[in-house]
Amino acid sequence: MADKKKIRVLLAQFPLESHNRGLITVAGMLRDAGMEVILMGNARSENIVGTALQEAVDVVGISTYCGGELAQGKELMSLAEKKGIKDRTVFILGGIYPPSDEPKLKQIGFSAVFPPSSSKEDIVSGIQCAIATKS
Repeated sequence: MADKKKIRVLLAQFPLESHNRGLITVAGMLRDAGMEVILMGNARSENIVGTALQEAVDVVGISTYCGGELAQGKELMSLAEKKGIKDRTVFILGGIYPPSDEPKLKQIGFSAVFPPSSSKEDIVSGIQCAIATKS
């Protein structure tokens, strides 16, 4: 039986984020679930999109804790659209954000958003469902 292709996930944070425990924790969860994880850390939107292209990832995951996810998320999605990856790449976001921002984040292009209470199962199944929807 042929092996299924591993899901490739790029994990990053926007530039001013200083908390990385969630990013590292999620990276471990996804690796344990059999996904290939590229841990980028803090990066500007241009670098995130450029790395997503270079690494041919299936998913871009953003960790947020200090706000600005709507403005920076819009910039990220605009760049992803300009570079032609928005429609074929799953974008997710997790961390601390106002619950009222969830519909706005999805409207700008995030396939799934995960509050801190999300379990490993929530995140893994959210990624798998989002990939199935993009295919």
